Amino acid sequence: MEAMADSPARTPSGRLSLAATPEQIALGPLDGRYRPAVAPLVDYLSEAALNRDRVAVEVEWFIHLTRNSVLPGTAPLTAEQEEGLRRIVTEFDAASVAELAEIEAVTVHDVKAVEYYIGRRLEALGLGQLTALVHFGCTSEDINNLSYALGVKGGVENVWLPAARALVGQIADMARENRIVPMLSRTHGQPATPTTLGKELAVMAHRLGRQLARIERTEYLGKINGATGDFAAHVASVPSADWQQVSKSFVEGLGLTWNPLTTQIESHDWQAELYADIARFNRILHNVCTDVWSYISIGYFAQIPVAGATGSSTMPHKVNPIRFENAEANLEISSALLDTLGATLVTSRWQRDLTDSSSQRNIGVAFGHSMLAISNVSRGLAGLDVAEGVLAEDLDQNWEVLAEAIQMVMRAEAIAGVPGMDNPYERLKELTRGHRVDAARMKEFVSELGLSAEAEARLLALTPASYNGIAGDLVDHLD
Repeated sequence: MEAMADSPARTPSGRLSLAATPEQIALGPLDGRYRPAVAPLVDYLSEAALNRDRVAVEVEWFIHLTRNSVLPGTAPLTAEQEEGLRRIVTEFDAASVAELAEIEAVTVHDVKAVEYYIGRRLEALGLGQLTALVHFGCTSEDINNLSYALGVKGGVENVWLPAARALVGQIADMARENRIVPMLSRTHGQPATPTTLGKELAVMAHRLGRQLARIERTEYLGKINGATGDFAAHVASVPSADWQQVSKSFVEGLGLTWNPLTTQIESHDWQAELYADIARFNRILHNVCTDVWSYISIGYFAQIPVAGATGSSTMPHKVNPIRFENAEANLEISSALLDTLGATLVTSRWQRDLTDSSSQRNIGVAFGHSMLAISNVSRGLAGLDVAEGVLAEDLDQNWEVLAEAIQMVMRAEAIAGVPGMDNPYERLKELTRGHRVDAARMKEFVSELGLSAEAEARLLALTPASYNGIAGDLVDHLD
């Protein structure tokens, strides 16, 4: 069990005192004890990041309209003015967050607060006469959908994907290192045809890699088309403009894919698709955790003790597989949130309701739990040693797994015309089912079958450790 940091101070009434640190009184663990593992996501999926991206979208829309002289009476800005506008974004800091909060306390509207925040800064840039151009033609969702798309895209491409790729690479490296290490398989929990440790790890790396390939192909959609997606206010105010082209070029200029057909909201289908893929990655990684945990429990992996760490509060001998258990829990939480987001976000009543507004505030939480799990699995794998002696002993205790090979050779011999090869399955079942068969008894059985000399020699040379086909070669498919 993980040890907690110093317990928060408490008043005699039992309520937390102000002596507690912010990490200790955080309502959620991602902002408390696990903050270091998820901190890189803060720059993309936090409330502050969302507001910074809202400012960025508003600024870029302002520049886009002026660069293209979309509205009569406007002209391209000077380089200095554009640079000044973009400094509003690059200089967005804690003081900016506080100022926005103060404005929102009055407007009781987060996007309107952003509009006023930018408007306050135009006079100093010599653009006071263009205050009306801020948020021109926009509904709040025009700004929000683009801001969320930018935040999610940045979080996935710059934080989540690199961490996930590194973990898959770590598993693939372990697969290559152990490609020829023989291992007893277990189907339905029972001894089965042997494999190699490397090939089994390669299966997991391959499965995870396929999901990463899907995630890398994600389309991040965006729209900017007004209150019900019809450009009604745009055409009414400036009928001469090609508003579809203005919208398309702007969205694509942000690095997003333009969605031409929406209601007031961008339909969020791309989010549901992405979250389903990440949830599937999570679930495959959960399978990695349960398999590795099980291999640890039977001694296939030895855990490297960490100096000074406590495995159990009462049993000094234990080194618990807590990294994998922690990861399992966080993968389950992440997947549940991603499933909920995917199910909720694709539905909006008629042209708009606000269920997506509250739901999307949990995107960072869903990614955070996945990131935390990835970190834990990576650290857990790094603390493992392969116990090749245990693997070898397990194989040597299960010679009956060669029954499959023997009966298949007998079938091949029968087809080739060798007499006495009748009922191979039944004869091997009688020998092995419910019985432990050692090397001597298995070799004796083979010698009594009347096989051709070549087939008999091949089977007599076979051991559980060598009966794994081309398992090691299959690892090459990772490359």
